[in-house]
Amino acid sequence: MRVFNVSIARDAYVLAIARARKGVSEKRLRRRTPVRYKHVREDIHMLTESVGLELDLAESFLERGHFEGRDLILIDRVPLGMHLDSGEGMVWFPTLRGIVAWKPERSWAAVDHGAIPFLMNGADCMGAGIHLADPSLEAGDMVWVRDQEHGKPLAVGQALVSGEEMVTMTKGKAIKTLHWVGDDLWGLDA
Repeated sequence: MRVFNVSIARDAYVLAIARARKGVSEKRLRRRTPVRYKHVREDIHMLTESVGLELDLAESFLERGHFEGRDLILIDRVPLGMHLDSGEGMVWFPTLRGIVAWKPERSWAAVDHGAIPFLMNGADCMGAGIHLADPSLEAGDMVWVRDQEHGKPLAVGQALVSGEEMVTMTKGKAIKTLHWVGDDLWGLDA
């Protein structure tokens, strides 16, 4: 005779309904492994060089992980760097949490308040919303998008045009959004 536990079935049913309605995700950080600084020295150099920073992370607790097809570098258990395809090869670039922590002064574009709701939903950044940009940006470079008024980071993406051209655009896409405030990587509780 087979015994069926009703409470387990009910709990599984309730969990399935909650996932369907509230968007509860099974996404999590995978292949998380501690690494020594000497094993990721080159990657960290590429990461900090991409936004013009010099950081000493030799004494930090470093880990590598994988999340939704992206390799991550976790520093003191926080995902601060991600490996992205720039079209010309793979590059390391800070996550939004890395940008908040390090406050870089390079590779940015500033948008007006009208673009913020669209960026928060993961939309690509249109040229008409960009009022300021780092003039050293070239098409294909990784760029972080910030609020013009407060300077807070909103998204990370790939520039489709140069920094000077972004500022003068009146229509069309200027930045392909790859990571934004509110996406699964932002909500990752490492």
